[in-house]
Amino acid sequence: MAGWDLETLRQVQEKLRSRVRIESDFGPLHTVGGVDASYLRRQKKIVVAMVVLEIETLRPIERVIWEGPVTFPYIPTFLSFRELPGMLAAYDQLVHKPDLLLVDGQGIAHPRGLGIAAHLGVELDLPTIGCAKSRLVGEYEPVCPDRGCASPLVHQGRQVGWVVRTRACVRPIFVSPGHRVSLEDALKIVLKVSPRYRIPEPIRHADHLSRQRVKELQQALQLSIARTPSSQSFPGEEP
Repeated sequence: MAGWDLETLRQVQEKLRSRVRIESDFGPLHTVGGVDASYLRRQKKIVVAMVVLEIETLRPIERVIWEGPVTFPYIPTFLSFRELPGMLAAYDQLVHKPDLLLVDGQGIAHPRGLGIAAHLGVELDLPTIGCAKSRLVGEYEPVCPDRGCASPLVHQGRQVGWVVRTRACVRPIFVSPGHRVSLEDALKIVLKVSPRYRIPEPIRHADHLSRQRVKELQQALQLSIARTPSSQSFPGEEP
């Protein structure tokens, strides 16, 4: 990709991968966060939303939004270099820091073992789990149609996550540890915070918040354009 040294970025990912820990290293979980990003593509702007919920009730206790320019193109397997700056900025705004964070993206289920959830977890030294709607790497056996069924996601002979049915007879999601969370606990936590819908509640809230903000920005832009005086000259008027 012209303008970006992808080999250097690969080396960054390889270096950071050595800091990822796939073992549970956290105390009692009282809160869980979720983060997601949406885009105003024509304006080349990104909106990152982060929410914090009580883990037992799934009641939201804090929401923050960060908006800024897109500074990195979309390149498969390099998503963190596009979205991570906004996620870090959103996290800094939080008053109530979550005990664990769910990220809309991959954890270690990534060609170089460092999806955005793993990258973010290492940067924050925070327990993280990646929850993706589609597979990036790995093979798995078919998942039964019942809620809670899961099949190991295996890449190059190593389990890197789970293919999880969070809702009966609905497409599964791809769950992988990001940092400071074991494979077993990643599965348990995601099912705990997905009582009704396919997408875990923390990410679902963040997704809704980011999309709503994008919609508001688009409406404001359209209104601004509509109010801008036309430069067109009409008969009998000065040009």
